[in-house]
Amino acid sequence: MGWGCRILCAFQQRVRGFREMRNKLKRYYGQGHLHFLTFSCYRRLPLLGTVRARNLFIKTLGEVRKRYGFLLVGYVVMPEHVHLLIGEPKDGTPSTVLQVLKQRVSRALRGKRRSSSPAQLRLRFPESGPELPRFWQRRFYDFNVWSAKKRKEKLEYMHRNPIIRKLVRHANNWPWSSWSFYEGGEGGMLPIDPVG
Repeated sequence: MGWGCRILCAFQQRVRGFREMRNKLKRYYGQGHLHFLTFSCYRRLPLLGTVRARNLFIKTLGEVRKRYGFLLVGYVVMPEHVHLLIGEPKDGTPSTVLQVLKQRVSRALRGKRRSSSPAQLRLRFPESGPELPRFWQRRFYDFNVWSAKKRKEKLEYMHRNPIIRKLVRHANNWPWSSWSFYEGGEGGMLPIDPVG
């Protein structure tokens, strides 16, 4: 076996292993846990980088929450990703909720309705410049939060995000998060469901 063939075989094994690993993603629903969800814009582009885009996301999150009946314990909307801490919905699963939320936000921000035309495959977002095949990355991170300690850890992590990224000096200057509820009991842009 030649040197080039060995490299090709090793590459194929790694790709095959990666595909197997990707498909082994497990989600644990029905346990009554909270879910810390993280999902990103396509290629982590700042597609939520405008006030208008973040406000629209918050409005859509409120509508989807009402429709699916889940607890909203915490959130932060960043320019290129979102963190949510939610309870399991009355209808569906957290996966269902995210699918609907992502679809509605994407459609609203590109100003189009459902279409079966091939033109929908390439999307143009004003903030992004070139054409993009989609608004969101396909997968999302889901961590089951089963204790008060983990809940506090995840809330602190998400509320620090805008400060760490140097978007603001203090969390109270980033209205697209649940920080104001936990710090002063204020409602913020979306009402929060206290747990614990």
